[in-house]
Amino acid sequence: MQVTRRKFFKICAGGMAGTSAAMLGFTPSTALAAPRQYKLLRAKETRNTCTYCAVGCGMLMYSLGDGAKNARAKLFHIEGDPDHPVSRGSLCPKGAGAVDFVNSPNRLKYPEYRAPGSDKWVRMSWDEALHRIAKLLKEDRDANFQEKNAEGTTVNRWITTGMLCASAASNETCLLTHKWGRALGMVVLDNQGSTCHGPTVTSLGPSFGRGAMTNHWVDIKNANVVVAMGANPAEAHPVGFKWVVEAKKQNNAKLLVVDPRFNRTAAVSDFYAAIRAGSDIAFLLGVIRYLLANDKIQHEYVKHYTNASFLVDEGFKFEDGLFSGYDETTRSYDKATWRYQFEVNGEPKRDLTLQDPRCVINLLREHVERYTPEMVETITGVKQKDFQYFCETVGATAAPDKTTSFLYALGWTQHSVGTQNIRSMAMIQLLLGNIGMAGGGVNALRGHSNVQGATDLGLYPHTLPAYLKLPQEKHRTLEEYLSSVTPKQIGEGQVNYWKNTPKFMVSLLKTFYGDNATKDNEFGFQYLPKWDIRYDPYRYMDMMNHGKVNGYICQGFNPVASFPDKNRVVSALSKLKFLVICDPIETATSNFWQNHGEMNDVNPADIQTEVFRLPTTCFAEEDGSIANSGRWLQWHWKASEPPAEAKPDVDILSELREILLEMYHKEGGVGLESFEAMQWNYANPLEPKADELAKENNGYALEDLYDTNGNLIARKGELLSTFAHLRDDGSTAAGCWIFTGQWTEKGNQMANRDNSDPSGLGNTLGWSFAWPANRRVLYNRASADLSGKPWDKKRQLVKWNGKNWNYVDVADFGNAPPNTKTAPFIMQPDGVGGIFGLNRIGDGPFPEHYEPLESPIGTNPLHPNVISNPVARILENDKDTFGKADEFPYVATTYSLTEHFHCWTGQSLLNVIAQPEQFAEIGEDLAKEKGIQVGDYVKIWSKRGYIKAVAVVTKRLRTLDINGKKVHTIGLPVHWSFSTVGKKGFVTNTLTPRVGDANTQTPEYKTFLVNIEKVGA
Repeated sequence: MQVTRRKFFKICAGGMAGTSAAMLGFTPSTALAAPRQYKLLRAKETRNTCTYCAVGCGMLMYSLGDGAKNARAKLFHIEGDPDHPVSRGSLCPKGAGAVDFVNSPNRLKYPEYRAPGSDKWVRMSWDEALHRIAKLLKEDRDANFQEKNAEGTTVNRWITTGMLCASAASNETCLLTHKWGRALGMVVLDNQGSTCHGPTVTSLGPSFGRGAMTNHWVDIKNANVVVAMGANPAEAHPVGFKWVVEAKKQNNAKLLVVDPRFNRTAAVSDFYAAIRAGSDIAFLLGVIRYLLANDKIQHEYVKHYTNASFLVDEGFKFEDGLFSGYDETTRSYDKATWRYQFEVNGEPKRDLTLQDPRCVINLLREHVERYTPEMVETITGVKQKDFQYFCETVGATAAPDKTTSFLYALGWTQHSVGTQNIRSMAMIQLLLGNIGMAGGGVNALRGHSNVQGATDLGLYPHTLPAYLKLPQEKHRTLEEYLSSVTPKQIGEGQVNYWKNTPKFMVSLLKTFYGDNATKDNEFGFQYLPKWDIRYDPYRYMDMMNHGKVNGYICQGFNPVASFPDKNRVVSALSKLKFLVICDPIETATSNFWQNHGEMNDVNPADIQTEVFRLPTTCFAEEDGSIANSGRWLQWHWKASEPPAEAKPDVDILSELREILLEMYHKEGGVGLESFEAMQWNYANPLEPKADELAKENNGYALEDLYDTNGNLIARKGELLSTFAHLRDDGSTAAGCWIFTGQWTEKGNQMANRDNSDPSGLGNTLGWSFAWPANRRVLYNRASADLSGKPWDKKRQLVKWNGKNWNYVDVADFGNAPPNTKTAPFIMQPDGVGGIFGLNRIGDGPFPEHYEPLESPIGTNPLHPNVISNPVARILENDKDTFGKADEFPYVATTYSLTEHFHCWTGQSLLNVIAQPEQFAEIGEDLAKEKGIQVGDYVKIWSKRGYIKAVAVVTKRLRTLDINGKKVHTIGLPVHWSFSTVGKKGFVTNTLTPRVGDANTQTPEYKTFLVNIEKVGA
């Protein structure tokens, strides 16, 4: 039986969950012709969660090996879990091919070492590798650890070695990694969130109170309108996209897509508009103008549940592209006027008639008046009739019984205005009354399987777990710190739940330092490292390039492929004394010193960095939990043994810690007290187990706990059931307070598998555990009016029962009865949704259209004197790396393909077969202009470097008329590198600039300038 390549892919599509290239081989005819026994007989079935995107699909894994002493379980088959409420048995091509990732020929099996100047790897024993790494760590720490700063403040920090942490690692690994790094005084802990969804936190936090997806995947089915903007879920989150399809089929929902490229989501949409990359804010503020001008707002919701009626300080203004308080020298704002007006008694001034000109809503009305349909078309390229249709369709959901669900991802975050892209949408949803509603919300579609969890666990240079702030050096005492970071209540009767920061912080310190944290020593506060400046990836790479960084640890992170300006990243790594790679697979970063011709043109002999490559387990080889986009903490179980000598990350870090402590006790050194103070009370300190770490995240009662009436609520040593039991007196511990309730005295709540849905709204409260407190739709008290009457009876989520509001969902609210002053947004100091962002955002309390740093038109039609974001940080050494349109006339934008996941799947044979070669998409007009045909080899270059790829000439990319100029766009997938089991490719981020979101420095990958030429047929 002969099978063509086309037939081969049809076979894979029909039964991909049960296939792999390893099973099929490269001779599909043989595989199909040969009879074989039902392959799942005698196999062990294990439940797991997909390691790729943050849909969090359920997997059934099948392995051989009965667990006997000398038998190693070998994974040979993966399929979807039919019980899973989100995925319902489905897997995308990435998940279906995960068995080839687990069994990749490029899995790392043994510790390896690359000596300075060498051109090869040498196998090394674990003992030798860990002792050598520990020696290098200690030497650098002893030489550069700062116990006190110049002012004499205790800072206990170590800057000259940093660590990139894995956002596909489990929550339990994330906690231990955080403890390990902070114990050593590391400030520079970071994760992939810095390059992807950093702006999600800085936009949704000020808007609603928490920086996470407001609803969840299944809830999308309840929408009347779904907007995909800054996201391509059919491609990047295909299994989650089934709930968009469900909304269309069952709810007759309209799917609206606005994107620079006619993508897979657009292909099944009801409406598509092509927009210029980097102009989304102009489009969205035009929508706000339409809503206000045509009275398409949910009046009672806006009046009572947002800050629309609050009066803003008289000194606040916006003129010629700048908000009040701008300092051109520092490129920053003094935000003193970005505040409310207050009554004598301290209450914020409000005008519930919404007539006062200083009302938030009237200032907004004035701010967006410039965004006429004509101006929107001039800036974005979206035709006025298309813009009008979008406005009318979305505006119709201002009706209390209608909702719009907004879906976004990296198409919004990866801009110099990323935070404000999302803010614009958040403001629209508040005006429409769609926050807290089933089928509504602002839904961040996160990319990595546990980038939500890595963010929750605080793996950033300036944060601690559960969105607590790492202290700055200005915080000399715990009291000063708590006074500085604990928000003050604004308005009578508001919950202001962050007022409990002292309870959260002290409970975290007790988790970190245990018996070493007492009231007398500020609960160990002084052991924490304190930061001086923000060490984002660009700044740290810049420091590295200038010899100010000596060591770097990359744990499941591939910065050569992930960071902007790849050539500068390679240059920076070449300046290090040592680099440690902890990864299950080979990466471009581990091989940065190798010469791969044009793709990585370096001389190994010139690179003196010592490189260690340590093999780790992958998701299939460990127990643990990960958090999907919808904040569901899902437990998974180990399905197979790791290859050869690969170890869990927690074991590697724990062994390094033990060796370092031995060295310090034997040799002496600096900073031992703070290092030793970190609690490591595991049954085996060298092999902490996932259940121990999960319980540590959850939290314990350290003394008997009583409520205000004297009733015993938790005995000493018991696991806590709710964060409401946390105290600031040292009697409780919790590693991540928002996770409290995930593992209680009743057992592991993350392992719950009751998928029943009695309401039909998709709130499967018995499946897994969602933070916080198992709430599935955040801010759900806003789904009912002040009296408790639901805006839409069919979407009712909460209901007053005389004691609380729990109903279809766990109420995201306290116990205030109906018709009280307590507003629904309980994490906000004022209790309301933030249309006006106050002083919580770096580049303005309202969004404003600013051009990308590399603009194809070279001006801003709204204010030519302020073209790009005035507070976007530009490092001095990067100023000569930005291009202009006269030399680089075309816009480039990056994106993902459904068959691949970043560069990981370059190590998975099935995925490489499905999408084998690097390509670039160009529109027909540009192709004609440049003489390029389908299949031609093209060179694409920016001010920073070049790549080569096969040209795909397509109608999917249109030429747009922007401010009187024709603008062409080139589409660049991001999945190739010189480290792969398939055909090598160029790193797309060779082209991208080192500038990013003004609040988070998340890179501007979605719009930058390039040139293109044909270099071969």
